[in-house]
Amino acid sequence: MKPLGEPRRHFWLVQKMAQKQGVDLIGAMARGDLDQADWAGIVTRCRGCTGAEVCAQMPEQGGPGELPEYCRNRERFRILLADQIMAENI
Repeated sequence: MKPLGEPRRHFWLVQKMAQKQGVDLIGAMARGDLDQADWAGIVTRCRGCTGAEVCAQMPEQGGPGELPEYCRNRERFRILLADQIMAENI
């Protein structure tokens, strides 16, 4: 089993990838769509990924669907983005 990556680095990679998707993680927490346990799980999944070097080199810009297939948080970000869009349209 691969050792987990450094927590601080992956915290920032998660922020970068969420921003790339257009996901507002702070807004998700404020709406109750994301709690601290979920947030920790997202960072931990990222820490276990073998593609962190590729993600670190990705440009900040992008949009939904542009995360790599290997991203362990890809589906979670899609759900958070859908929740965010729904909340904005209420």
